[in-house]
Amino acid sequence: MIAFPKFEFLEAAASLLYPPVCTICGGKVRSGEYLCDQCEAKAVRIVAPFCLKCSEPFEGAISTPFTCANCAHRTIYFDAAVAAYRGRGIVRQIIHDFKYRRQIHLRYLVARWLCAAFDDERLRGQQFDILIPVPLHPARQRERGFNQATLLAELLSKQISIPFKPLLKRVRYTTTQTALDRAERMENLHNAFRLRKNITVQGLRVLLIDDVLTTGSTLSECARILKRAGAISVHAATAARA
Repeated sequence: MIAFPKFEFLEAAASLLYPPVCTICGGKVRSGEYLCDQCEAKAVRIVAPFCLKCSEPFEGAISTPFTCANCAHRTIYFDAAVAAYRGRGIVRQIIHDFKYRRQIHLRYLVARWLCAAFDDERLRGQQFDILIPVPLHPARQRERGFNQATLLAELLSKQISIPFKPLLKRVRYTTTQTALDRAERMENLHNAFRLRKNITVQGLRVLLIDDVLTTGSTLSECARILKRAGAISVHAATAARA
């Protein structure tokens, strides 16, 4: 059984490169931090009740496990996808700045949010053999300059001492998912991924890593490929749930 400690920044030198001010409001922060206490408090954790499959929060009073409309009437290939924070407000802004404005140093903050997912009983105490980041298509990665999931998986791997390897490859360039509904996302992603050559996941317990979970279609398609190749189980962890 694996113990998952609280996430600590892995590069103290980062605090020397960036001034100790809040990324959001510019207020003073402690050394090694990126948000002041007031802004940090605006990052909303996902708490029960939520869908046990995809972490979609339920706005209302419910005390029994349930499957949300997002997961109903479709096959989901991952065992569970756990997201730590709501992907809105400050969380959305930080992730957007990290991914699209090349503020790479913010990966430490996003990785800390990602590590909070291990407080969830669906991941706590699980045994994983490998972390696999969700891949970008090579053209999109060249355009962005990096794959955010790979950067997060690298930090998480150091924290929990589980190897990460980019075993999946995105072989089909897909249009952006943001404007598509659930069914369109699933169709858009079908056969978009494959295992890299000379790779086996036979008998492995896999943890997929990404920054944001929206409908779970990307994670589900990755899990389908991995399970078809012999993975025993595929869970997923993300920093936020859109």
